[in-house]
Amino acid sequence: MTRRPLPFPAAVRLLLAGLVGASALGSFAAPGDVSFTKDIAPILAKKCVTCHGPEKAKGNYQLHNFETLMKPGASKTASVTPGQPAKSELFRLLVTTDADDRMPQKDDPLPKAQVALIEKWIQQGAKFDGPDAKAHLASLIPRVPHPNPPASYARPVPVAALAFSPDGKQLAASGYHEVTLWEPATGKLLRRVKNLPQRVQALAWHPSGQWLAVGGGSPGQSGEVALVDVAKGEVAKVLGTTIDTVMALAFDKDGNRLAAGGADNAIRIFSVPDGKELRLLQQHADWVLGLAFSPDGKHLASASRDRTARVFNLDTGDIEASYMGHEAPVSGVAFTEDGKTVYSCGRDRDVHYWAAKDAKKGGKISGAEGELFRVLLAGDQVFSCGADAQVRQHKLDDRSLVRALTGHGDRVYALAAHAPSKWLASGAHNGEVRVWNWEDGKTVGSFIAAPR
Repeated sequence: MTRRPLPFPAAVRLLLAGLVGASALGSFAAPGDVSFTKDIAPILAKKCVTCHGPEKAKGNYQLHNFETLMKPGASKTASVTPGQPAKSELFRLLVTTDADDRMPQKDDPLPKAQVALIEKWIQQGAKFDGPDAKAHLASLIPRVPHPNPPASYARPVPVAALAFSPDGKQLAASGYHEVTLWEPATGKLLRRVKNLPQRVQALAWHPSGQWLAVGGGSPGQSGEVALVDVAKGEVAKVLGTTIDTVMALAFDKDGNRLAAGGADNAIRIFSVPDGKELRLLQQHADWVLGLAFSPDGKHLASASRDRTARVFNLDTGDIEASYMGHEAPVSGVAFTEDGKTVYSCGRDRDVHYWAAKDAKKGGKISGAEGELFRVLLAGDQVFSCGADAQVRQHKLDDRSLVRALTGHGDRVYALAAHAPSKWLASGAHNGEVRVWNWEDGKTVGSFIAAPR
């Protein structure tokens, strides 16, 4: 007998994992009403959105928000029929015993308890209990308090991000489920800010000094942008959540907007401090690793693992320039003070400079002996750091080498500058932070950014 194939598009089988027949699942269902935001959205956001989101829609099916979840894919068959799991193709593929139809075919099956939750949610009418059916699933998931960081670190963790306070008296460093604040010159630990993502990947200090923006997450599972009240040492507001780690942050000059980009390939623009999402930019095809506002706030430059650096018009959301000269993943980006030139760096070991208007290449700065992770413009200097454990300082006017700042014993991931004092901070994989005076290249101080 010939098997009649299920009408749902084959690509959608990647959504979830089929385990057993529906009759065997009842004992796993949670008592009471099933909440879409609390129970269902986290499952779908983690397991499904990567293949069925706004950028990738296998089988012409998307479920990055509730509205698209309820629409059929290429087969035109209803994905969810409220009250009838057996007539919902999403659930039918979840419980099928046919290995060719079971979802996801390239991932582990869902636990039986999660399958039962989806069945019960459909039985109860597939109700939506969130504020906006068009909102991304990640934004609907209730925030769960993060675990405390270790009281003391058995070994240092890599310093992925640094940020000076506007007055230069504090230096923020990334940690594990925390951000630590230090006295730059002495290495004295001033404060530990907890209840933050597992891996903190990006920091940006608000121009007023009142808030510190923190970005991070758990790779492949969740991402978060939090606003820390520095005086209180606690999270004041979570501006947004994503389905993967936040890798880059940048405030505009006035501090009214915060840009965040990450491993979900998207860039979000938030208003500060209310956290309203002003714009979602999804033109990159891979991780967004670096961001920078133009001085006039009208444009945003981005660096991505998709081998491009781009300039967006923030009024329209359109790409105005796309620089592809690196021909390798791009990790850092910065504007000059006049907003006419963009500097970018990446895996090709060079710092490129190009026109913000049309991405015409101006030239490049070479000499690094490994991949570059960050480029930073401060005063009349260009700083870059990378895998060769060095920080290089070049003049902005003629791009000539001033000096190589050496002393780190490991890859240098992070840079931060305080222009009034002409101090530069660098953070390495081995947990070491060094503070330099960029006028003479001497070390102001150094410490391991791990409480012990």
